[in-house]
Amino acid sequence: MDEWEVPLSLELAEAKENTPSPIGNWSCKNLECYMVLTEAEKTAIASICFLGGPLTLLENALVLGVIATTVTLRQRPSYLFIGSLALADIFASCFFTTSFLDFHLFHHSDGSTAYLFKLGGVTMAFTSSVGSLLLTALDRYLCIHRASSYRVLLTRHRALLSLLILWSTTIFISFLPVMGWRCHTVLNPPCSRLFPYISQSYLACWTSFIMVLLALILGAYGLVLWKAHRHESSMTSLQGAAGTGQARMRMDIRLARTFGLILLILVGCWLPVLSFMLADVSVLLTRNQQRAFAFCGTLCLLNSAVNPLLYALRCRELRMALLQLLQRMYKAGRCRKSIEDLTPGLSFAEDNNCTVLSEVEIPVTRTTQINTISEIVNNQQLNIRK
Repeated sequence: MDEWEVPLSLELAEAKENTPSPIGNWSCKNLECYMVLTEAEKTAIASICFLGGPLTLLENALVLGVIATTVTLRQRPSYLFIGSLALADIFASCFFTTSFLDFHLFHHSDGSTAYLFKLGGVTMAFTSSVGSLLLTALDRYLCIHRASSYRVLLTRHRALLSLLILWSTTIFISFLPVMGWRCHTVLNPPCSRLFPYISQSYLACWTSFIMVLLALILGAYGLVLWKAHRHESSMTSLQGAAGTGQARMRMDIRLARTFGLILLILVGCWLPVLSFMLADVSVLLTRNQQRAFAFCGTLCLLNSAVNPLLYALRCRELRMALLQLLQRMYKAGRCRKSIEDLTPGLSFAEDNNCTVLSEVEIPVTRTTQINTISEIVNNQQLNIRK
């Protein structure tokens, strides 16, 4: 008889985890019903956060530092949007990593206001990140669809104004639960099985808002590819099949590969999280689905880690500025070290023999490779006229 009791109890426990209980009977004390990870899953989550968090912070801080210290990059709207993306991802790496580990690993139970304030910081970071991606996509759309009037349409002042609107909107939306849009039943029973104190109506609205932003990003890149394909087809017909079209890969194919990679990573990182949130609004989630959502949440952190590689470090001008910044830092450190070795009592500012080239004094290396879509379009038009 004892041989049958252990398997039976295991089956009952597994069935209990996979079967959602009625929401009216599902109460929660000290947020224990949300702390569903096993010890092995906690180890995996901790490894992802401890590796991904500092890496994301370092990458985006480097990009933001290069843009902030380079005058020519600060004047261009495209790099202002990339800087906003880096800033949002810095916040995401800090807020998400600390809040996620504090809750799931250390089991710290905060009050409703403290928890919603921490969640608001995470929501603000990720919402601003997606919003900055949308501004970057719209910038590329204007660059190819309005190549001749791009500098007039998108000035630095308008770029800063759009960033101000973006961050103001995301901050307001993210902290609405702190202002009062929260679950009225608190934890008896909870409204959501993914986030304590969060109202299902707010969760549905925020999820819909992010999905609209993602749809606009997909639409903008789709229009860019359509315009590039039409332009390349017209250039091929004018220049002939034996012209430059065979000498190098077509512009629309190169853009399709680049944008395809960008959209694949974007959708792959955000679709699982948004799917769980929509499911939480419509159906009752099991404990296994709660654990799966915790791992899917780390995909958003992965997206913030990949963004600098996709949007910033692929730009040749930003890479050149980064190399110049590293050269200046290396020369400054070498000069300071040599001065301290020769004259320990002499400060660095008093030495006139060791100078470091400033940003203005360093010549900008000019290359023949074209950086932007508009330059590709204008260059081909000039070649036809010649």
